[in-house]
Amino acid sequence: MNVQRKGSTVNPRRQYDASGRRERARIVHNALLDTALQRFTSDGYAATTIESIAADVGTSAATIYKSYGGKPGLVRALCHRALAGRGPVHAEQRSDELRTATTDAHDVVRGWGRLTAEVAPRVAPILLLLRDAASGDAAAAALHDELDKDRLRRMTANARFLVDNGHARTGITVAHARDILWTYSAPELFDLLVRRRRWTIDRYSAFVGDAIAGALL
Repeated sequence: MNVQRKGSTVNPRRQYDASGRRERARIVHNALLDTALQRFTSDGYAATTIESIAADVGTSAATIYKSYGGKPGLVRALCHRALAGRGPVHAEQRSDELRTATTDAHDVVRGWGRLTAEVAPRVAPILLLLRDAASGDAAAAALHDELDKDRLRRMTANARFLVDNGHARTGITVAHARDILWTYSAPELFDLLVRRRRWTIDRYSAFVGDAIAGALL
């Protein structure tokens, strides 16, 4: 007869590892967003339905509504993903880190130009799609206003960094610097120069950095 030793564990459970589940959820999330972006780009915001996206990705419309709350939620998720940029570190975090990485404001501004050029090809088409839909869709208009205010908030923080640390020229206020930064990070500027005038991303990046420096430093 086998006797269980004192202090031993019967049928020990394996420690639960959630990393695999999170990775699967990330893959599903990105696949759904890719499909939604394709639909929005090809059909437009108004003509795209949750049902068509669900059919494309092979899930139910109810699942998408539960996870994202409809088309505005999907567009918000698309924008948040686009604003992260490339690589493992979010572009906004890298932007903040530029403030402490160097004491040369010109290096900081050039870094902002590079990050703007990295993010703009990803997020500008989505924001422009949302802007065009805003005139006929109250939910789209509210989301467009929300995202625009968030960009203005970040540009205000960047402007305050330049002014409070003595990097801006004499007479430049936080409000003035904020509006300059807000203008040069606008999706409309990317649309004009890159999509319509066929500038390269490198040229656009250099222009944004140089223009901000010339206007503020």
